[in-house]
Amino acid sequence: MDRLWAPWRTKYITNVNSMKGCIFCSKPGSGSDRKARIIERSKHSFSILNIYPYNNGHLMIVPFRHVNSLTKLTDAELLDMLRLLNKTQRMLEKALKPDGFNIGVNIGRSAGAGVRGHVHMHIVPRWNGDVNFMPIFASSKVISQSLDSLYAILKKCSREKI
Repeated sequence: MDRLWAPWRTKYITNVNSMKGCIFCSKPGSGSDRKARIIERSKHSFSILNIYPYNNGHLMIVPFRHVNSLTKLTDAELLDMLRLLNKTQRMLEKALKPDGFNIGVNIGRSAGAGVRGHVHMHIVPRWNGDVNFMPIFASSKVISQSLDSLYAILKKCSREKI
């Protein structure tokens, strides 16, 4: 299989070259956390769904301040991001019951950073056996849940005491 039908990507593909500014700087001020896919806000950071996820439930923890490295964040910003990462992990555990997580930071193009100028942390839920034949034989990853459905579940968890 050479093609996977994904018509929802058309909007991104047609707009990617005309995008101005930083995607992470614009999302918090967009006026709608639902449309921006922001799950949670804290004093210095926010959690947001990755709209091109590696796996179901892939979120990012992003500082409000635009810096390109963790080394440029204040201690308060770093602590806030780690606390939000922990809360996000607990939400994902409750909502999706994964077997594990990949958590990481890509800094710079050579490290795989998709948004190079604004540092962010990735948290990716993992399940035993979640790497099936699709990536191997079809160079495609199957994501089993819509972003809208996942957003609703995680927003409900974010309002609960976890």
